[in-house]
Amino acid sequence: PDSVRLVGGTSLCSGRLEVKSNQRWSSVCVADFDQQDAEVVCRELGCGAPSVLQGALYGKVEAPMWTKEFQCGGHESALLDCRSSGSARNTCSPGKAVGLTCSEPDDVRLVGGASRCAGTLEIKQGDWRPVSDLFSDWTLKTAAVVCRELDCGSAVSVGQRKESSYRPLWWIRSDCVQFGSSLRECAESCLASTILDLTCS
Repeated sequence: PDSVRLVGGTSLCSGRLEVKSNQRWSSVCVADFDQQDAEVVCRELGCGAPSVLQGALYGKVEAPMWTKEFQCGGHESALLDCRSSGSARNTCSPGKAVGLTCSEPDDVRLVGGASRCAGTLEIKQGDWRPVSDLFSDWTLKTAAVVCRELDCGSAVSVGQRKESSYRPLWWIRSDCVQFGSSLRECAESCLASTILDLTCS
């Protein structure tokens, strides 16, 4: 997006928040920004959910400062779509600019179910591919790790469906997942026709 950016961090998804208005970038004061505002920024940047929000995390900053308070509901697609307070305030000390870390872009998802917390498990490594239930060794315990990673509560059911032909899928070593590694780290390429379906609460 061309109206918000995170600068001085380790990736596109972390840094000091700057907002563009009238062709100039301004830092945002911590007092004028909250968790719902952070959710909108992370979504606008194509990152995962916000994990750290605090002032002066990415170095001290001088003016210009954004002078209005953001009042996002959390569902907006862009920060500048949010309502902001009408009155300008200049009470922000320079060290109190918003530092924000969003989680990295999503690489695990459930698709085709009744909600974002149910459906076919897919993982992105280059391209999105479904996960195979090759050895039928997925238990609710393994699925619980996925549900937690997706912020979807606990695991309700694990199912599988068979497709008519073999195609490239990911196979996840369940012992690796239960050991605490991320799903991506446990994924291996395979040719299979049995696809995993999960339902989380």
